[in-house]
Amino acid sequence: MEQQEKKGLTMRMLDWIERVGNKLPHPVTLFAIFALMVVVASWIFSTMNVEVEDPATGETLQVVNLLSSDGIQYMFESMVENFVGFAPLGTVLVTMLGIGIAERSGLISAMLRGLVTSVPRSLMTAALVFGGIMSSMAADAGYVVLTPLGAVLFAGLGRHPLAGLAAAFAGVSAGFSANLLLTSLDPLLGDLTIQAAATIDPAYADTILYTMNYYFMIVSVFVLTIVGTLVTDKIVEPRLGEYKGGVKEEVNYLSPLEKKGMIGALIAFIVTIGLLSLLVVPSWGPLRNPDDFLASPFFHSLVPVILIMFFVPGYVYGKITNEIKNDKDVANQMSETMASMGIYIVLAFTAGQFVAYFNHTNLGKVIAVSGAEFLDSIGFTGIGLIIAFMFVAGFINLFIGSSSAKWAIMAPVFVPLMMQLGYSPELTTLAYRIADSTTNIISPLMPYFAIVIAFAQKYDKKVGIGTLISTMLPYSIAFFAIWTLMLLIWMLTGAPIGPGAGFEYNG
Repeated sequence: MEQQEKKGLTMRMLDWIERVGNKLPHPVTLFAIFALMVVVASWIFSTMNVEVEDPATGETLQVVNLLSSDGIQYMFESMVENFVGFAPLGTVLVTMLGIGIAERSGLISAMLRGLVTSVPRSLMTAALVFGGIMSSMAADAGYVVLTPLGAVLFAGLGRHPLAGLAAAFAGVSAGFSANLLLTSLDPLLGDLTIQAAATIDPAYADTILYTMNYYFMIVSVFVLTIVGTLVTDKIVEPRLGEYKGGVKEEVNYLSPLEKKGMIGALIAFIVTIGLLSLLVVPSWGPLRNPDDFLASPFFHSLVPVILIMFFVPGYVYGKITNEIKNDKDVANQMSETMASMGIYIVLAFTAGQFVAYFNHTNLGKVIAVSGAEFLDSIGFTGIGLIIAFMFVAGFINLFIGSSSAKWAIMAPVFVPLMMQLGYSPELTTLAYRIADSTTNIISPLMPYFAIVIAFAQKYDKKVGIGTLISTMLPYSIAFFAIWTLMLLIWMLTGAPIGPGAGFEYNG
């Protein structure tokens, strides 16, 4: 009876999350509402003569009224500039051109299948989790390739297919921020962080690199792989029990042509790395800074580097497997990729207005300085503040699935606020990425959640939202706890979390 009540409470909570989330406007509309709220707030605070001292210059800052004559003029004249100047817009579109070729030529799918089908049975779980984490290099490809493949592989090995699906889903979604390579997420979130940090200290913002969290994320790949493997083998699969469904699966291994394409792509990747290194390593390299490697043009040119590193191997793979026959196929695959980015372009328009209004009105600095003074006065700083911020970010993620959309909302507020308290923008971004990733798999509003349920229902028709969340909850808790502990230990050591990126801000 008590167990039924607990289940009933859990289901009621999940139902509430789903109802509230479904009532939220589309992110495009949400940013339009936020932009309107900034306009109204600027009028209210300007009439109240709210002001703070600029931490960078010491000058007195007042809130700029967007409903004044000058403010209205600014909104009309800056609308186009706010859109095209939205920091992540160009970054995302350029990187996706290269990633799109690698994905649509079949290279990404072949890489994921090759990885998880070439390991011993004893390492299958670890391979699925690891492959899922690494799949973020191709944006959302892991959801539609690796998640169903995990179920197929486990079923083919006589294990419970939902355990394989869960392991892959945990790696793909809960480990989304970690990777051994730079992905499109790094410059996407990085641009928003840089833009937010510039409101407090433009000079410091210019030194922030897209690789700000790279060291931490490399180590995270191996830590999360171990944690995900243990959760699958020790908690999830024993709880599911023996699979008694009637679905039989045969593993779809790589064909000889696909293997040939993979070899060609690997050679192309190595050659590409070698050629790119000539731009940085030799003393005459045009992207080299002999005095300060971290300040070299290379680190500020990572977007085209990512484009090239995905495009060349993807193109070679496509030529070998006949997925790309001529330049028209390349153009069509790029066009299809850009077509899939349509909703993001629309989102960039309203998000661009919100971010620009927020910065122009000085509301960001006012909130940051006032909030920092308040938190400092009550003594709420240090590790407790970082963890509290992570809980807030993780909770918001239950209702708004897009990582970039949430950071576009949160970065203008929290990055300056944390800087006022002495914490670096790089640390704030890292804390956000951890919280955002770990709660993806328990959010019914995550865009791919329904697709994962559909994959699971192939093996068990009774699987629903509650079933999937209860299966994924151990991963979410374990990833959040271990990742947070890892962050705290890293902070105690004082080791950099990325090239030139520390925990403290001493502006």
